[in-house]
Amino acid sequence: MPLRSVYPAYRNSGVDFLGNIPESWNVTRIANVFEERKVFNHPDDLLLSIDRYRGIIKQSETGRKVRASQDRSGYKLIEPGQLGYNILNAFMGSIGVSKYRGIVSPAYAVARLRTEQESWYFHYLLRTSLYQRQFNRFSYGIMYERNRLYYDRFKIIPIPVPPKFDQDQIVVYLRAQDSRIARFIKAKRDLIALLTEQKQIIIEGAVTQGLDATMVKIDSGIDWIPRIPAHWEICKIKHVAVFNPSRSESAALRLGGESASFLPMECITTDGKLQNVESRKVTEVWEGYTYFRRNDIVMAKITPCFENGKGGLLDALPTDVGFGTTEFIVLRAAAKRVRPAFLAKLLSLKTFRVLGADAMTGAAGQQRVPLDFVKNFRIALPSLDEQDQILSALETATVQQDAAIERIRSEIALVREYRDRLIADVVTGQMDVRGWLPSPDDVVNDEELAALEDDQEDMTGEEDVDGEN
Repeated sequence: MPLRSVYPAYRNSGVDFLGNIPESWNVTRIANVFEERKVFNHPDDLLLSIDRYRGIIKQSETGRKVRASQDRSGYKLIEPGQLGYNILNAFMGSIGVSKYRGIVSPAYAVARLRTEQESWYFHYLLRTSLYQRQFNRFSYGIMYERNRLYYDRFKIIPIPVPPKFDQDQIVVYLRAQDSRIARFIKAKRDLIALLTEQKQIIIEGAVTQGLDATMVKIDSGIDWIPRIPAHWEICKIKHVAVFNPSRSESAALRLGGESASFLPMECITTDGKLQNVESRKVTEVWEGYTYFRRNDIVMAKITPCFENGKGGLLDALPTDVGFGTTEFIVLRAAAKRVRPAFLAKLLSLKTFRVLGADAMTGAAGQQRVPLDFVKNFRIALPSLDEQDQILSALETATVQQDAAIERIRSEIALVREYRDRLIADVVTGQMDVRGWLPSPDDVVNDEELAALEDDQEDMTGEEDVDGEN
C-alpha cells in the first residue's frame, strides 16, 4: 500500500490550536487518557531525571550533582510506559514516557494510561512545540520563570487520540525516521570531531612552541611540554590569573538594580561561544550563582563538561557583569602577564583536559576537576607581544576549520528543524503514514538514537528535590 501524504477525510477538531484532524480521530482532554499516579516509598529504586532534550533518563547520565535529600521515600515511582513531566519546565520540553522503572522528584508529575493505548505516541505528541506552547499557557505562578504546570491544569489540555492502529504505525514510522536522522547527525558530529582535532593540533603547536620552528629550545621540566622556546617563562596558572574574583567589586550594580548576563552551562559551547544568553536583574542572581565579568574566562569543572571543553573567554558577554552556574571556575588574566585569549587557548587544549580528567575527584558521573589542579598547572608563556602574534596567526590558521564546523552545525540544525516539523505533522494527522512499510535501512537501534540528543547533551546542573533542574 503506497504512503498517502494526507488522510482521506478531515474534520474540525473544535480546538483552535489543533485545527483539522483526520475524520477517524477523536479529541479529548488528557484526563480521559491519563490518570495521575502517586506511588511513594520506593527509595532504593533507580533515580531518574526528566530532561528537556532527552526525556526521562537515568539521573547518573545527566552529569548533575544531586541536592536531593538522602531520604527518598517521598519520591514518586514511575513504571515503563508511564508519563512524567517536570512541573516547572514542561513548557521547555521536560516531559516524556519512561523506558525505566525508577523514582523521580516529588514535585514531578507522573501519570499512567487509563486504557490500552500506545504511550510512545503521546511521548512524541507532548514533546512538540505545539504542546510546549500549551503547557506554557496553562502554567501559572508569581513570575514567568516560576510558572508551574500542576496536574489539575495539565489534565484539562485537549489532545488528539488516533485509533490504536494509527498510534502504533505513527510510532514505528517516527522511530525509523529518527534512526535515519540519528545516523546523519552522528556522521556530521564525527566530521566535526575530526575538524576540531585538526584545529587542536594547530593551536597546541602555536601556544606551546611558538611560530618560529628555528627558535632554540630547552628542556622545560614540564611533563606535558618536554621542550619549549628558550626565552619563554615557566609558571603556574595561579601566578598569572586570579581565581573566582569577588562579586563585591560590583556591589554598586546590585544596589542600582542593573542587569547582568545569565549564563547556564548550556549557553556556552565547547569552543567558547555564547548562545541564547539571558538578561536578569543583578538582584535576582546575586546569591547562589557564580560571578564573572566581561573578558574573564570560565571553565566547567564537572564531568563530562570539563572533558568536552565547555568554557572559554567571555569577550562577547553582552553586559559588563554576568552570573552563571556554580559548576564554573572563573579565571581573570593578570594584565601584565598573559592575554586573556592566550590563557583561554591554553585551557582549551586537549592535553590539559585529559590531565584534569585524570585528577578529578568525586562519585562516578559527578566528578569535578580540583581547583588546586588548575591553580598549580604549569605552563610556559612568551612575552605579551609574542602572545599577540600567536593569537593573530591562529585566527588565520584555523579559519577553514571554523567555517567548516559552523557549516556542519547549520546542517545539523536544519535536519533537526525538519524532524520537528515531521513529528508535528505526523502526530497531528497532517500526514498519513498508515501505508508506510519499512525498508532494510529502517533498522532501529536504541544506541544509535542517542545521537538525537541535543548538541548540549553534556550540559549539567543540579537535580533539586523540587524538580527545578
